[in-house]
Amino acid sequence: MKLTRKLVLSRAKASDLESVKKLNCWGCSLTDITIFSEIPNVEVLTLSANNISSLEHLSNCLSLTELYLRRNDIQSLSELNHLKNLTCLKVLWLAENPCCGTDPVKYRLSVLKNLPGLQKLDNQVVTEDELALALEDEKEVITPSAPTIAGSTNGITDAYSEFDPLNYSIVKTKKISAQLGMKSLPRDRFSSSREASLKKKSHTLEAVLLLLKDLDLEELKTVHCATENKLRARSRQKEKIPIAQH
Repeated sequence: MKLTRKLVLSRAKASDLESVKKLNCWGCSLTDITIFSEIPNVEVLTLSANNISSLEHLSNCLSLTELYLRRNDIQSLSELNHLKNLTCLKVLWLAENPCCGTDPVKYRLSVLKNLPGLQKLDNQVVTEDELALALEDEKEVITPSAPTIAGSTNGITDAYSEFDPLNYSIVKTKKISAQLGMKSLPRDRFSSSREASLKKKSHTLEAVLLLLKDLDLEELKTVHCATENKLRARSRQKEKIPIAQH
C-alpha cells in the first residue's frame, strides 16, 4: 500500500504537507513511503507494524526527532545511511525488523555506530559506555551477523564488521596513550570476560583518550587547565583527610 497525500493530511489533520509535524501511520500495511520526500518538517513519525523495506525517502526529513519503525521489513542496517544527516534524531525504535539479527549487543553497537546522536534506541536509553564502545571501531559497521534473508528488497548483502570489544579496547587505548605520551592502562583494568561490563572508570578514561585526538591546540589547553584545577582540588581534599583514617 502506498502512503498518499490524502491519507497523510487526514491523519495529521493538516492542510498541506509542509505543515505536518506529527504523523501516526501505525499498522497501515504500508510498503511505499515516497511521499516523505514532500514532508520535510515532520518531527515525530510513527510507522510501526507496516511492510516498509527502505528508508531512502526519509533522508530529507531533517527536523525528525523521533522515528518509530518497529515490526517492518527492513532487511539491512545499511538503510540507516539514509538517516545519517538527520542530526535532530534522538529516538529510534527499530526492533522486530529482520536487520536486528540475533545478537542484541552487536545490533545496538551497529546502530549507534551509524547514528551516534541517538539518546534512546528501542525504548532503552543509550548509555555513555555503549556509545563509546560503538565509536571505538574504525571499521564501518553495517549490520549485525545473521543469516541472510532471501528476497531482500534492498539488494544489499547483510554484513557485520566483527570485532572483539575487549581486545580492541586494550589495543586502541594503548595506542592513543602512547601517542599522547601517557602511561597505558594495565590489562587488569579491563574485564577478562566478554559478558562482563568494562569497568566504568577504565571505560571513561578510554573515551576521554579517544576524544583528545580530535581537539585542536586551544581546546587541548582548556582541557589541560581543567585537569590541573581538578588535580589541585583532589590534592587539597586528600590533605584534609586525617592520617588516622588511612
